[in-house]
Amino acid sequence: MSLFDQILGAAHNHPTVRNMADQLGIDPATAERAIAALTEGHHTEGDTVTNAAARSGIDAGVLTQVMAHVGGEGSLQGFMQILDQDHDGNPLNDITGLAGRLFGRD
Repeated sequence: MSLFDQILGAAHNHPTVRNMADQLGIDPATAERAIAALTEGHHTEGDTVTNAAARSGIDAGVLTQVMAHVGGEGSLQGFMQILDQDHDGNPLNDITGLAGRLFGRD
């Protein structure tokens, strides 16, 4: 399962994500996809928003708003470091179950 799918599953129907969607005036499903795409886009080479837009099909303006709402580019880097539990530079091998715990699911 990809990082995108793991984050998307963890964000699904989460109260914080629903609240953000309400504040930004977007659909909660779009907010979920945006968070997953931005997190994955941050881990790839190039511009995070451009990568996330290509991956998700979400407008870059919406993605920029979501990224600003969650704390900007730095918060995505912090999130990726949290995911990389063994500090090998690759969070993908550490992802199983972690995203769910971050969003309060076991």
